[in-house]
Amino acid sequence: MQDHKLVLVLVDDHDLFTQGLALLLKAKAGDRFEIGGTTNRAEEAASLVGSCEADIAIVDLAMPPVNGILAIRHIKSRHPDTKVIALSGTSDLKLAEEALRAGADGFLPKSADPDVLVAPLLSVAAGFRVVEDTLFTALLDAVRHPPEEIFGQLAVEEIRLWVLLSRGLETTEIAERMLVSERTAKRLVASLLNKLGAPNRIVAAGMAGHYGLFGKQAPSPGRPGSAPAG
Repeated sequence: MQDHKLVLVLVDDHDLFTQGLALLLKAKAGDRFEIGGTTNRAEEAASLVGSCEADIAIVDLAMPPVNGILAIRHIKSRHPDTKVIALSGTSDLKLAEEALRAGADGFLPKSADPDVLVAPLLSVAAGFRVVEDTLFTALLDAVRHPPEEIFGQLAVEEIRLWVLLSRGLETTEIAERMLVSERTAKRLVASLLNKLGAPNRIVAAGMAGHYGLFGKQAPSPGRPGSAPAG
């Protein structure tokens, strides 16, 4: 059972929001949380966390000129045991993913009611990650589908080649599966890596796993768009 208050720091460039959140948290859960400090400058966040020995930092992501993503990285780098909840006024999926990759332990909308915010704060303090249901579903969907800028430029045979690469097949095996010469297979692999922006096959395989291609069945040869034997 918790025998001390959790120390929070609030990092937000809107002073009125920070003051309001501090007052509401004190009113709703003053027996559980203590506001250790606040700042409206993202570059001061890590130092503030250290000086307050904060358990949790609540960081707004839209903080010019240095955004909240950088603040999260600095906090986690210097104080890895401090939990971080990212707040955003938008439901920007890319921004949410960036925050979580930067080390945030949770992502919540700024519109969250303090009554609703108390439970996520306690969950994060206990070692859990907290993401809103709708955002969690959207993030899963995004992870399982390659972005259009990648997937949209690949022909059927290139997708098939990507699947084969993800299974660790050698060039000779790829050539046999795709009914092309080994020389052509090498050229196709090089072209695919270039389109994926992957420096090597290992990275391409990692991308395939990230986008959920491992479980896909490679299309059969002979479909429209297949490369001719060289």
